[in-house]
Amino acid sequence: MTHHRLSRRALIGSASTLAALPLRARAQNQPIRVGVLGDESSYSADAGGPGSILAARMAVADFGPTLLGRSIEILHADTLNKADIASTTARNWFDQGVDAIIDMPATPVAAAASGVAAEKNKICMITAAASLEFTTKWCKPTTIMWADDTHALAAGAAIPTVRAGGKSWYFITVDFAFGISLENQIRQIVEADGGRILGSSRYQQNNSDFSAQLLAAQASGAQVIGLCSVAGDLVNAIKQASEFGIQRGGKQQLTAFLVYITDINALGAQTVQGLTFSSSFYWNANDSARAFAKRFMAEHKAPPTREQAQVYAGTLHFLKSIAQAGTTETMAVRRAMTALPAAYHGQTAQVRGDGRVLFDVTRYRVKAPAQITVPWDYYEAAGTLPAAEAFLPIEAACSFV
Repeated sequence: MTHHRLSRRALIGSASTLAALPLRARAQNQPIRVGVLGDESSYSADAGGPGSILAARMAVADFGPTLLGRSIEILHADTLNKADIASTTARNWFDQGVDAIIDMPATPVAAAASGVAAEKNKICMITAAASLEFTTKWCKPTTIMWADDTHALAAGAAIPTVRAGGKSWYFITVDFAFGISLENQIRQIVEADGGRILGSSRYQQNNSDFSAQLLAAQASGAQVIGLCSVAGDLVNAIKQASEFGIQRGGKQQLTAFLVYITDINALGAQTVQGLTFSSSFYWNANDSARAFAKRFMAEHKAPPTREQAQVYAGTLHFLKSIAQAGTTETMAVRRAMTALPAAYHGQTAQVRGDGRVLFDVTRYRVKAPAQITVPWDYYEAAGTLPAAEAFLPIEAACSFV
């Protein structure tokens, strides 16, 4: 499948060409297009970026070259993790006939893009931004939430940790929507299970020095230090926690939530051994995941992250739903997406009426270096949380359901 990227000039040129055709002819002749709206050059590029583009292209290759007699194209653009760029790009794409967008790291980026998708009546599939609000106060009929949301991330790691005796908690939290939402979800879970919250330290995104937050966490005496962080901030916090010797002696343990295998690789197993977190995807979890990872690694030279795995699954499910509906009309495709089970790398997932994709979530622990015998095989499973516990029920805020 040939890969395309629309430049500004190409967008303008294709607009004038399309304008000369009747609307029906345009729809019948133009390709079915999915746009990967991601981070290609900033702090989350390793977790998504080129790997997300590759995953979408693999989904097209596995589906087949045509759909409803039309070719299929994957477009991509770099948002630079800026909401205004995401909004402008999504609007331009939809105006040029793009049928759906996928990926969208960072809450502001996803919120901006999903708003444009709703306005234009197009499908928006979020595979990176994790805020619970996308299926609560921000829910829209056109938004499909593939990413493990903040409740699933919190429940998958916090519930088994509290039940195993980790009753007292201290949080180090990035001060924006994702981090605050995640901390709030964990607080509720910990307290509901009889645990106590001893304190919290906030920091601004792209922080390089976590010494104040880590010293406060150490001084609190909390059994568990919850890192409500992501990407480069999470890597820096874990690295500095190791330098402080926080987990040595076993009195305090680190628990993270939105962790990618690229983070673990960047830090090295020696630094993060014993770190616990949850994830709905791991490349070495089962035969299906391993087969996908083998093909992915042949080109990408690293295994797929959860975000990239969800881009593949989301793109493939969208194409299958168009085939099921027999049309690209958005609401018909949306109904088909809900009706059809979704293949999710060894699991069967389901798109719920509010757009939440349901799947089981597994708690993982980073292996000790001596346990790692295969490159990139850093995780060992430590229990699974079924979808019914990982995700909250549909909220009344989603009045369209």
